[in-house]
Amino acid sequence: MKTQVKALVVGGGAVGTSIAYHLAHAGWDDVMLLERDELTSGSTWHAAGLLPYFNMSFATTHIHDYSIRFYKTLEEETGLNAGFAVVGNLRMAQTQERMDEYMLYASTAETCGVPYQWMTPDEIKAKWPLIRTEDLKGALYHHTDGYINPADVTMAMAKGARQRGVAIERKWQADAFHWTGTHWEVTATKMVEKGGNLVPSDEQVVITAEHVVTASGNHAQRTAQMLGIKIPAIPVEHQFIVMDQDPDLVKFRAEGHVEHPVIRDADAQSYVREERGGWILGVYEQNAPARFEYGVPDSFRADLFQLDLERIEEQYLAMIHRIPSCEESGLKDDFNGPICYTPDGNPLVGPAPGLRNMWLAEGFSFGITAAGGTGYYLAQLMVEGEAEIDMASLDPKRYGDWMTTEFAARKNEECYSHVYILHHPDEERPACRPLRTSPAYDRQAARGAQFGWVNGWERPNYFGPLDAPESFDHDARSFRRGGWWQYAVEEAKAIREGVGLIDATAFTKHLLKGPGATQFLDWFTCNKLPKVGRINLTYALTPHGTTRTEYTIVRLGEDEYYLVSAGAWTAYDADYLRKAIEDKAPEFGYIECHDVTTQWGVFAIAGPKSRDVLNALVKDAEPSTVLSNKRFPWLSMRNIELGMCPVRAIRVAYTGELGWELHHPIEMQNYLFDQLEKAGEKHGMKLVGARAQNWLRQEKSYRAFGTELGRDATPLEADLPRFIDLSKDFHGKARLEETGVRSKCVTLLIDGPPDADPWGREVLYHGQTRVGRLTSGGYSVAFGKSIGMGYVSPDLAVPGTRLKVKMLDQLWDAEITEDSPYDPRNERIRMDG
Repeated sequence: MKTQVKALVVGGGAVGTSIAYHLAHAGWDDVMLLERDELTSGSTWHAAGLLPYFNMSFATTHIHDYSIRFYKTLEEETGLNAGFAVVGNLRMAQTQERMDEYMLYASTAETCGVPYQWMTPDEIKAKWPLIRTEDLKGALYHHTDGYINPADVTMAMAKGARQRGVAIERKWQADAFHWTGTHWEVTATKMVEKGGNLVPSDEQVVITAEHVVTASGNHAQRTAQMLGIKIPAIPVEHQFIVMDQDPDLVKFRAEGHVEHPVIRDADAQSYVREERGGWILGVYEQNAPARFEYGVPDSFRADLFQLDLERIEEQYLAMIHRIPSCEESGLKDDFNGPICYTPDGNPLVGPAPGLRNMWLAEGFSFGITAAGGTGYYLAQLMVEGEAEIDMASLDPKRYGDWMTTEFAARKNEECYSHVYILHHPDEERPACRPLRTSPAYDRQAARGAQFGWVNGWERPNYFGPLDAPESFDHDARSFRRGGWWQYAVEEAKAIREGVGLIDATAFTKHLLKGPGATQFLDWFTCNKLPKVGRINLTYALTPHGTTRTEYTIVRLGEDEYYLVSAGAWTAYDADYLRKAIEDKAPEFGYIECHDVTTQWGVFAIAGPKSRDVLNALVKDAEPSTVLSNKRFPWLSMRNIELGMCPVRAIRVAYTGELGWELHHPIEMQNYLFDQLEKAGEKHGMKLVGARAQNWLRQEKSYRAFGTELGRDATPLEADLPRFIDLSKDFHGKARLEETGVRSKCVTLLIDGPPDADPWGREVLYHGQTRVGRLTSGGYSVAFGKSIGMGYVSPDLAVPGTRLKVKMLDQLWDAEITEDSPYDPRNERIRMDG
């Protein structure tokens, strides 16, 4: 057994074997995989083996697509049949709203080149007469999809890995991880059989590894404890049953008909597929419990839980309704096993928080579907330093230290139950809320705030009626213009015409200071650093020159800076920043870095009357001039006093109107809110939520991190040359220049359907050619039509270019506009007074 390797993969399920295979395929010739039991002995062995393309995430769609294509190549490479039955995947809809969901997904799928086709109820019935169709609206059909044998595909990948030099060691358990500063020392214990249990022996080895990947599946909590980190991956029970033969199905197949596709009746929360003349029914029901919150018992191996038929009775009856011929079939076998989940359903793939060369691949609820693509893209991250797609949406650091075991368990149960619940783009799930609240939460709730969830924070999405029932926001959701839409329109108009107040407390905030701070930030970010009292928008890049983080930098002193970044990415930004400081401090000098996110609240006040509201509160020797352009110019910071509240005011507005961000001590937030509300009454000030703000920033072509800005595009491709100082050296500069402009970010005005706007997931066409995709979308109150931002080929990124955007399965006219179509000269934001 080797004791020194370049990369050690811990976990021998489908995900772990894929990672080992792809690391070797990418050129690492010294890779080892440890499995505490036998390969596939975790969730892999009892997985149903389905390969669902359906996913609203751009990154996850690419991962699933790669897996499906990759699995079809394994037999030629390894000689082992992976058991892939390409029977297709039929996703049925009983309602028009479900069809709306499929149409949004289909446009997203097109951006990734995923094939699909639509089927009518009559077409379904003609092809598969055993399916009842009279209550269907239609279906989405993936003909390249199907199901696979989980054990077979895992063994095929394992053989392929061995052929490429990977050492696979079974019955070895990783028991301790120690980072020496240059490599990992992993203590592994030989496991032996004893009385039907797997127990540790006295035999131990220490394996030295430059990189470690954990793919420990249901054992993620044990992994987290050993690493001293938090991993919100906890299993949930998943049930499926295997039925005896259905005589009508046997007859249908004997007549020469091909196998049925995987039949997904989403409105019945279930899937069905053929199994040796009978059917398998799998369900995603309500009230499935989380298990192993604090670790898997030593006695639990390839075991199952007791079936709870009462819990799935509704889905069983729905199956009989959908396939009446199965009613007389008996129960042949049943499975109720643990499948790992995360709070949002996406796996945790990428660098572990706070650790060097430790990579996580945990929390796979659709592990067989994702295994191939995860191995491929994670290997790119590890070997090349970055993947060809933006993996941020899967990064383990999207959950911070505020996350607890109770939170993860309850949210994972909710996520399981929502697998087949309509995935509205404006959906907000209720479990574990409210949790993180700013002091003004209750005041805003009393004024009709309907909250969204951002990194645990409650943030107003919009303000509905004061007497709204508890179900108002749920009932307001839609794939078209929902019941909230008109409220957001009025809020957007208030900022364009008068004044609005936005709670932006969730912003991530870091304080950076020390003798090395200036030199470090000059290297770490790509724009010029601001002068003292001024601000700058800038970007920290990846080693590949793509955008890793967007910062507003406020220079408080010669070597003291206040950094503001996206609220959804606090731990993600902090980890990258701190690791870079640790690397460069010996060269640049001592640097302090403090996460001060929870110390400062933020209100953004914006609109042509915003100065009038602040003038009524500001305390200054010359109050008539303190907010003037002369004393407080655009893109500057001043410490001011609003009543008795000290405020770090920043003259910037994400809405493109005259405005300020009012950063204030969090404990004074309610006082400041009350003062602002009172002063704003006379000017008709309106409370404004995130949805209206999102529309307004698109009218100004302001890029947003996580949509227009990410690790798959450089700032030059985002068309932001004014924020890049190519006269200096900075991290990622060489690759930025080498990459050039492969695609370019543009803003489009869209003549879309009268009852819908784009969501930022839609495909763009030029003639019959797919040329790009939207990354953001919404409604423009300034132009009275839909608006969107996205990426197209550089030759088309010219104002006046006419394109088509696919919405609700139709192509709608869109035209590329000049950058910042609303107030392109920024006259309103610079308004004096």
